[in-house]
Amino acid sequence: MVAKLIALVLPLGLDTFAVCCALGLAGIPAARRGRISLIMVVFEAGMPLVGVAIGAPLGHAIGGDAAYLAIGVLALFGGYTLLTDEDEERAGGLLDASGWALLALGLSVSLDELAVGFALGLLRLPVGIVIAAIAAQTVAVSQLGLGFGARLGERARERAEQLAGLTLVGLAAVLLAERLLA
Repeated sequence: MVAKLIALVLPLGLDTFAVCCALGLAGIPAARRGRISLIMVVFEAGMPLVGVAIGAPLGHAIGGDAAYLAIGVLALFGGYTLLTDEDEERAGGLLDASGWALLALGLSVSLDELAVGFALGLLRLPVGIVIAAIAAQTVAVSQLGLGFGARLGERARERAEQLAGLTLVGLAAVLLAERLLA
């Protein structure tokens, strides 16, 4: 259980770190770091719940093949993370966003958490523990990313994002192997 939890939470933390590094690179004032961390926690911890709420009924409707759909969603979002580089754009929008714009930006930075929510049933992890772990890591990595973003530079942010994508794809591969060998 612990290994699956780490494999699930680690890529999410790396992605959050990458977004917050981009914010740090943009020069976010120290006074706004708490607000940004709070926004990140709300979306990063909330989206898996949305994924579970959508994924559970969908899984029941699809039946036995739902596990393959969940694995595919993880792999797709991992690949998307590897192939795109939109963190700076999204991060810059978080600096001045409010209302509906803030909601849209928050949703855009937490799509991978939505994918994880779809896959939670497949992973057989307790939702409460996963959400608590995601929230805790979000606070820690967002503050680290914001604080060190300007010092780490663009290359470190890109590497963190690539590692997050690779980890999600790797988790999907392990889940597929477990499924096929069972």
